[in-house]
Amino acid sequence: MLTCDTHVQQETTSTIQSLYQSFLHYPDTQNNREQALCFIAAQLGQARALTCDLPDDIQNLTQWSDAHVVEVGDAYQAYLSKRKAGGPREYFQSRSHALFYLQAIAPTKFVDGAWLYGLTRHWRDERFYPLIKTYIEELGVGNAQQNHVLLYRKMLERNGCFNHINEADSLYLQGAIQLALGHNSEAFVPEILGYNLGYEQPPLHMLITAYELKELGIDPYYFTLHVTTDNASTGHARQAVDVVQRLAPAVGSTDTFYDRVKAGYRLNQLGLNYKALLASFNLEQQTVKMLEQKRFYGTNMHSDFCRIEGKTVNEWLQTPGQIKAFLNAMVKCRWVKRNEDPQRSRFWQLIAGDNAKMAGVFSPYEAQLIYDWIAGDWLANRADQHASNKVARLVQPAQPSANCAAPSNNPVENNEGDVDSDVQRFEREVTGLPTDDKMRRLIQLMAPQTHTTAAGLLATRMFWKYLCR
Repeated sequence: MLTCDTHVQQETTSTIQSLYQSFLHYPDTQNNREQALCFIAAQLGQARALTCDLPDDIQNLTQWSDAHVVEVGDAYQAYLSKRKAGGPREYFQSRSHALFYLQAIAPTKFVDGAWLYGLTRHWRDERFYPLIKTYIEELGVGNAQQNHVLLYRKMLERNGCFNHINEADSLYLQGAIQLALGHNSEAFVPEILGYNLGYEQPPLHMLITAYELKELGIDPYYFTLHVTTDNASTGHARQAVDVVQRLAPAVGSTDTFYDRVKAGYRLNQLGLNYKALLASFNLEQQTVKMLEQKRFYGTNMHSDFCRIEGKTVNEWLQTPGQIKAFLNAMVKCRWVKRNEDPQRSRFWQLIAGDNAKMAGVFSPYEAQLIYDWIAGDWLANRADQHASNKVARLVQPAQPSANCAAPSNNPVENNEGDVDSDVQRFEREVTGLPTDDKMRRLIQLMAPQTHTTAAGLLATRMFWKYLCR
């Protein structure tokens, strides 16, 4: 059997992203189970030196949570007062900045609720009911329109962000922690309680993010949903407090248990925080990076009718590392008019509009980067900054209306191999199984890697229906 020392050595040669992918897609292999255990042990060790604002007495957690709500509410009202007085946005300089941020936090959002997954095995134990309920609600109770991971994916897809998920290792740390906890719940119940306690308290940044996304024409529903479901009166925040007190040992010392809860709580502080993430955005760097990635697909695809600074477009694109010079050349020859309405720039006219020669070349996010980079001070100085919000509509087809045909929720007879054949096969498989076997199979499909599938959504509905019978 491998020791944690061995796994720590392996971790130095593995990226956090690779661990994240292993914990997500192959959690049940012996090596990954051991590696996840050692990974969490290492993270707990790192978090030990961090501050913890939980009260000394476990019985004071409710007052602590209530005080947090007051603090966040006061801070949010102060933010709104500054905005109403004409103050600028505090998080997002531009729409592309907001989309950059949404992509950067995606690795965590794609495993929303994963730290609670393992507790579903305790479905017979009433003490765990609030945490299981929280997990089921993260899964939308089996409704694709409410499943948190699917909601986040949909938001990214609508804004053309999926090809630009940030691969910085630090952005995968929180997701890896959540997955490792979820697949090793038997060893880390107090730590999971503490992590859940910290994660479910409504944060100020969630409120401000939702407010500024709406200003920028980005649907904030994913964030507003969390504001409401995580409320500290009846929502996940209050349930997180109650379950810690419910599971505290009634006999003997509570200190060891509570110390482990605090250790799990501190795990929330690891990784890149949102302030550092927001500050890391550089519009020109991201525009150059995006065009460098696109360069491969555009090389030798242009005609040679025009030259820019003595080079054809193909010549500019043939050699890596020339994109910034290419952009400067377009500015110099007035193909791009920086700090003006992008509609006046010849380059932008090729990208967007009814007769754009480069229609479809750039995703909405890619076009947004170019638009905001060209606009520069022109956009920043406008009293009405909503012009930037229209970019997505200029570069992609209209979204289907709500009246368009949608997949039916009714069972459809499919042949083997059809899209939904696995759902029908799964229904046949679990029908008639003994209760324990049935619940075990449902839980397997409610795992972080499968709960968004049609079969996973059905399993979630069936699990919850049985639990609420």
